[in-house]
Amino acid sequence: MTDESVRDAGPTTPPRPPRVRGARRAPRRVVAGAAARARRHAWFLGLLAAGAALRVLAMLGYRPVLWFPDSYTYIVTVFHPRPDLVRPAGYSAFLRLLEPFHSFAVVAAAQHLLGLATGVLVYVAARRAVPWWSGRRRRAGSGRAGTRRAGSGRPVPPWAAALAAAPVLLDAYQVELEHLLVSDTLFMFLLVTAVVLALGGRRRAVAIGLLLAAATLTRTVGQPLIVVVAVWFVLDGRLRRAAVLLAAALIPLAAYGAWFHGTYQRTGLVGANGAFLYARTMSFADCARMDPPADLRVLCDPRPPERRPPSQEYLWAADSPLVELPGITFTKANDDLAARFATLAIRSQPLDYAASVLSELGRTFVWGRPVYPDQEIYGYYEFPAVSPPPPGRWAAQLGVEMGRRYERGPIGTEVAEPYAGWMRAYQGVARLPGTVVLVILLAPPVAGAVRVLRRRRAAGGRRPAVRPRRLPPWALPWSAAVVLLVAPPAVAEFDYRYVLPAVPLACLAAAVCARSDQPERQEFGDDIPRNVQL
Repeated sequence: MTDESVRDAGPTTPPRPPRVRGARRAPRRVVAGAAARARRHAWFLGLLAAGAALRVLAMLGYRPVLWFPDSYTYIVTVFHPRPDLVRPAGYSAFLRLLEPFHSFAVVAAAQHLLGLATGVLVYVAARRAVPWWSGRRRRAGSGRAGTRRAGSGRPVPPWAAALAAAPVLLDAYQVELEHLLVSDTLFMFLLVTAVVLALGGRRRAVAIGLLLAAATLTRTVGQPLIVVVAVWFVLDGRLRRAAVLLAAALIPLAAYGAWFHGTYQRTGLVGANGAFLYARTMSFADCARMDPPADLRVLCDPRPPERRPPSQEYLWAADSPLVELPGITFTKANDDLAARFATLAIRSQPLDYAASVLSELGRTFVWGRPVYPDQEIYGYYEFPAVSPPPPGRWAAQLGVEMGRRYERGPIGTEVAEPYAGWMRAYQGVARLPGTVVLVILLAPPVAGAVRVLRRRRAAGGRRPAVRPRRLPPWALPWSAAVVLLVAPPAVAEFDYRYVLPAVPLACLAAAVCARSDQPERQEFGDDIPRNVQL
């Protein structure tokens, strides 16, 4: 071919790139996979969407947030960073992180997201296909299938796992608690995250310890939970993890304790433990039986126990013997005096103290929701029909001023209809009765006992083929839930908002215990022929 013919032919067409088989199908496969996963978790996704819608309605109906007497103390600590004598500063640090937005609506949204995230944690923990407490998954052909630990059965069905997450997602009082400017939602999320990680097979002891320390610095009831998780590791044979967890938790607590000591020249995280225990014992303390020394008699109440007010009144009421002492209520001298009185009351009347604790704890499990401890506190847990009045007897004027500084504008709650009315109507019918909470708590130990008896009967005296665990996996969330429910009535008093953070853990324990005893589809073990279709 001549040069002229080449020029007449024009430019040559570049070759097409080679077609990759399945390239057009890749997006379809991604979409199909996502759709399949959505169908698999349809129950939970439906509940999650409903929970998100409820929280949107709460934000639309009550703008920007609902206030509680404790809220003003937390706001003051944001701008005057120092340890508080009654409440640790963890929640104030959380508020400080969000302070650049200058919006309590952002705080409410963040807390609602934490509530939804807690529901996700419970669902994921119940639905893990390979139980995370049994260690890393063995590869095909490695290890012996017969050494799998007990508890590594099939996961609960999606609908059952979704049912375990339903209370934290759909309970109207949970949604209302998240909309309150209080520490409980943050505390709940930190604790549930720590427990879920503790159930894991990987080495996360440092993260667990830090989470438990953060929870304790948010609400001091987290202190015994550090011990609960550490003891669970010890009893499960993981001593090193227990030691690492304790170190990771105690270092931040020691640092905060040093800050507290440098501020008040007192040891501890707060300075009101004695006062709260004194208030608790005033439900039964009888000075005629205690025969206290002269310096403690000033704390006696001559009224018989059945005629006395709720325990909290002995902390805040103007006519309380503790409040009438010189100085502020929570000085070291007053708190030490109250602690001595409470200790003497418990030693002198141990059965009365136990009966009083059981009576307060029993309020957790009633079917209804009677007004307690008084109408004022009870009203804070209900979505209001009108804008709440200015802060009551506990709030200091400084807290109101700091709230305006945080918001950079007026503070308060605007009730917007019809959204507020919808939430009030929903709260009238959607809650988890206390009796159901009791059933959820009883389910794991009862089912565990039945399962042990069934295995022993099936073994017939022979050594079981499945190596048993030292502790059942439900024991950790169950123990944490029990501590959360028992501690407030034991050292302070029952309060409805103290129950809600324990519910996700109780539901998680029930879901974990509901796993089938039948083993999962095994990888190619030594006792299964390779040509068998599983």
